Amino acid sequence: MSVGKTFDTNTEITDSTVLIDTFFKTYPLYSQEPSRERIQKAWAYLIEKTGNLNRSCGKPYYLHPMRVACILAQMKMDSDTVISGFFHNIEEVDETCVSDIASLFGSDVASLIRDTSKITSLKIKNKTLQQADSIRKMLFAMIDDIRVIIIKMADRLDRMRNLRNVPPSSQRAIAGEVIDIWAPLASRLGMSDIKSEMEDLSLKYSNPDVFQQIKSIVAQKKEERAEYLDKAVQAIYKAAEKQGIQVSIKSRAKHFYSIYQKMRKRNKGADELFDLLALRVICNEVSECYTLIGIVHSFWKPLDGRFKDYIAMPKANGYQSLHTTVMCEGRPLEIQIRTAEMDNVAEHGVAAHWLYKKGTNHDLVKAEDLSIINQLKELRSEKLNDDTFFKQLKEELLGDEIYVFTPKGDVVELPAGATAIDFAYHVHSAIGEKIVGAKADGKIIPLSTPLQNTQIIEIITNPQAHPTENQLKLVKTSKAKQKIRSWLYQNDSDFKELYDKQKAVNDDMPPQPLRAKKHHSGAGYIEQKRYTGKIRIGDTTNFFITIAKCCNPKPGDLIVGYISRVRGVTVHKATCLTYQRIPNIENRSIEVMWDEAEEKNDKDAKKKSK
Repeated sequence: MSVGKTFDTNTEITDSTVLIDTFFKTYPLYSQEPSRERIQKAWAYLIEKTGNLNRSCGKPYYLHPMRVACILAQMKMDSDTVISGFFHNIEEVDETCVSDIASLFGSDVASLIRDTSKITSLKIKNKTLQQADSIRKMLFAMIDDIRVIIIKMADRLDRMRNLRNVPPSSQRAIAGEVIDIWAPLASRLGMSDIKSEMEDLSLKYSNPDVFQQIKSIVAQKKEERAEYLDKAVQAIYKAAEKQGIQVSIKSRAKHFYSIYQKMRKRNKGADELFDLLALRVICNEVSECYTLIGIVHSFWKPLDGRFKDYIAMPKANGYQSLHTTVMCEGRPLEIQIRTAEMDNVAEHGVAAHWLYKKGTNHDLVKAEDLSIINQLKELRSEKLNDDTFFKQLKEELLGDEIYVFTPKGDVVELPAGATAIDFAYHVHSAIGEKIVGAKADGKIIPLSTPLQNTQIIEIITNPQAHPTENQLKLVKTSKAKQKIRSWLYQNDSDFKELYDKQKAVNDDMPPQPLRAKKHHSGAGYIEQKRYTGKIRIGDTTNFFITIAKCCNPKPGDLIVGYISRVRGVTVHKATCLTYQRIPNIENRSIEVMWDEAEEKNDKDAKKKSK
């Protein structure tokens, strides 16, 4: 059953009293005090605020909040989360009511509402620094209280279910946002039921022709599929009974989006695919899972490389199960075997950790007493502080990529371990070539420091700068490596010589870092230059210059200058934090460089050789 589909937009029920009564009948878990009283009170407050409002489609405003609350109730979330589902977008009606909600329903509910509202107000194609900061708050909200994301998931799911009420011009954009952001996030959180439904609905609106084609093919073979699966199910039931194992088995066709992905990967039509069927076997004990996999493999030959043991090695989001694909009556059949507890986590992911405890007192499972992600359980045993735990959790949730922002608020995706140099080349190759420093959230960072999720990155450039071999060792992205290597090849004879030698040996071998030339005194391939100690602007040194004492630049350092009202041109190191903090610096800066000494001896030598 799909999550929380009790109140569909086509329902004839619009009376607020009937709706709340139906809610308690459908979800009896919340019918007992004090949950019932709090939820009923919250519903009455929502009706008081929105009872006279209608959506653009003409239906009552409060239907969407009720459906969101139902999705959360079907996930068996705590009453605070369900109440927050009623109020998740209340601020668009009354910006001042959250303080009243805090006094009526508690600070936790108010906090959930505020953080959910922040996410609701975000635009993924953000264009300002303030919006980028809001996105950072969204990511941190996921760490502070994961329920914020679960509420937002419920909101997005309901809006996708009712996307037909949105103008066609907006449907594709909304579906694209869900498939790019919310469905993958649901997957990371282990919420496979929401992920699958979001993906199917996104396909329905982003590629309706393919969706209808897959739907038609699946429907045509429904009877054939049912007969085929029933034979396999009965065989497993019979063998399990002989072993004294109680099981329940679910059979299904794979989700439409999953079929669509197979079509794209294999370049085939839906009617050409055969491995579209799956069984899920649920038992009570872990040991029974392994007994059952032996039974299945004794019946049907497993396909090479298709057996996965996610019980012994769980996925990062806590998912556990045994997976195998077997040849059953001439066609592939995917079978998953897991315990009931594993199935609960697989379906609901992190939401499973907010389920009510079994028993009569309905005490809540406290999030801080649980490991949200299975792989992070060891962190608790090490008694790490919460900051460390949540930092590790965040890294696990966001996977092997990081997301940072430009000062204008554009999102930049980079591989984990990427540096500001990678960021600079991602923005533009010309910026990458001239980078001399970087700021993260307003603070200078070393170019060798890996960037962290949600940082706002600013690049400091200097027209005298150019790529170096050391930068080549620091970068992670292929674009940055290729651009730096290309520049070095064209501008440094030592690098070119070594590169060509290595390429002759192995075309795939990248050039190794060069050793410094002996006559260059350890300066690498960069030729040592002699300076007069003067500062040059354009073609002359006839200026009043002040060397900044805060950073005290020396000849050879990369430098920047600005026009001072009383000290002429003041010169700083390019990476000087004081310089970066000067008001209106972009309007007062001027290009400066060290004056180079003429190398007379070299010139004389060249004359004599002639």
